[in-house]
Amino acid sequence: MNTTAKLPIGIENFEDIRRNGFYYVDKTALIKDLLEGWGGINLFTRPRRFGKSLNMNMLKYFFEYGCDPQLFEGLAISADLQLCKEYMGKYPVISITLKDASGNDFETALEMLRTVIGREAMRFRFLLDSPEITPEEKDAYKQLITIDTTNQQMFSMSNGALASSLLTLCEALHKHYGQKVILIIDEYDVPLDKAQHFGYYDEMISLIRSLFSQALKSNHSLAFAVLTGCLRVSKESIFTGLNNLKIFSITDTQSDERFGFTHSEIQAIAEKFECTDKLCLIREWYDGYRFGNADVYCPWDVINYIYLLRSEPEALPRPFWINTSGNDIIRNFVQMAKAGTKKELERLIDGETIPKKINQELTYRDLYTSIDNLWSILFTTGYLTQRGSEDGETYQLVIPNREIRKIFIDQILEWFQQEARRDTPSLDAFCDAFARGDAEAVESRFNAYLSRTIGIRNASIRKSRKENFYHGILLGLLSHREDWYIRSNVESGDGYSDILVEIEEEGIGIVIEVKYPDGGKKSPDGMKSMQNSDKTFPDGDKISSGSSEKFPGDFSPYEILEKGCKEALQQIDTKGYEEKLRQDGLDTILKYGIACNRKKCRVMLKS
Repeated sequence: MNTTAKLPIGIENFEDIRRNGFYYVDKTALIKDLLEGWGGINLFTRPRRFGKSLNMNMLKYFFEYGCDPQLFEGLAISADLQLCKEYMGKYPVISITLKDASGNDFETALEMLRTVIGREAMRFRFLLDSPEITPEEKDAYKQLITIDTTNQQMFSMSNGALASSLLTLCEALHKHYGQKVILIIDEYDVPLDKAQHFGYYDEMISLIRSLFSQALKSNHSLAFAVLTGCLRVSKESIFTGLNNLKIFSITDTQSDERFGFTHSEIQAIAEKFECTDKLCLIREWYDGYRFGNADVYCPWDVINYIYLLRSEPEALPRPFWINTSGNDIIRNFVQMAKAGTKKELERLIDGETIPKKINQELTYRDLYTSIDNLWSILFTTGYLTQRGSEDGETYQLVIPNREIRKIFIDQILEWFQQEARRDTPSLDAFCDAFARGDAEAVESRFNAYLSRTIGIRNASIRKSRKENFYHGILLGLLSHREDWYIRSNVESGDGYSDILVEIEEEGIGIVIEVKYPDGGKKSPDGMKSMQNSDKTFPDGDKISSGSSEKFPGDFSPYEILEKGCKEALQQIDTKGYEEKLRQDGLDTILKYGIACNRKKCRVMLKS
């Protein structure tokens, strides 16, 4: 691992990266894309953490007066000498990001927006001395930078001044330089997202509509504007009347490689940081996104994982995105899902594609009004990606990688536990059945719970990960008993037991091992009765198992699940998982082997 090169984690300032020796993935071809396409208003929609902010900052440093050409030496754009001569450092640039312009209420969000625009306006204090600007125009500019002397907020500009602030700046800079202005607005839709979440959407949409209308529509001081966001938001909302709006969404091919890392860029990073042996893991966890015709990786995840490898060379990938992006969308999706949608979600988790008509013209107000809208939002926000479309409206949707699949599964488990805890008597009965050694009751009630959740069956998903899913369900149910001491994956004997439970008042210890058996030998008649039976191990210990039920088919579910239970019980004995419980002074030890497959389980008790 190369530990001398520097990784720009969380650094979105292009100049800092270039001057301080941080590794930079060259995305300067975006400059040429914009100039050759030359749209009046250019909106790029991409999920969070795909390099939007850094790209916007790079554009600022290229176009703005005073540009240092050394920042772009050796980068793709520097090869186009004529383009650099004509456009590099030739414009006044206003650049703001609205990612922090939010709050729990409208007044707080308003203050944050004033601060964002006020600080950008203060970069141009030379306008106060400009001979090209009238006293009235200077007074309008002063309103943008006046500090609130009451200390209630940083900037004291009125709502009217705020709504016209970007237009005011454009006109003043245009008059001062005699050159039209480039306007960059990063994460334009974050204030709307937060406003919808906290209940002040109408006030915020009105303000943003006014701000954008003045800055982007009939602004004769504007050369062109570039905006980024997560959603494109319908034209009927905040882009009303903008006939010169060009949208580059995640389904468009133009500039499809400019956000996110391509495979060749990942290969170069891995070679630079001497971790090519981890390329398969990186692809499995962080690849899979399809923007236009380009297959891309999530930059945030890749950089964080490689940084982790520098201190822990054998570290496994982790879900870094989940720590930086709220997952309310998935949570609401799972809660709203009816039986048909749950089946589709199971297929997605299994790695299948689901055809869905996508609406990319939604407003934030529409997000949770229907399950169809949520499919579209999951797609545009990066929780789902596409594997093709025949008509440009209906796309084959799929979960892109292991990281996002884990987020889905975690949210499903969280939803399931919340639902289960609404029925306290059933949970008590389930837990009590464990304590009294009633394998049949445990099996019956666990099957009832499994029938209501979302299963995992895909053969391409590793067996251990399937077992972890059912392990998580079981652990969540048992944790209802606050008077029990429950431990998961704890070292005991010669290994790590799935679940250990101590019921101290009754002197009972419980060992649980969960298996996901995915195959079994064919039964002679293709059908076998799952009848109540007592088995006896060679050492004389007695095994009790659950209910009777017949399953048709070539392979008997009884054989498959019972085999899994026996393997689980054998592992408990072989590894001596009960040792920790005996060390803690528990006399009665109940050993449970639990086998799950899709939405069925079998339970065996050895006592």
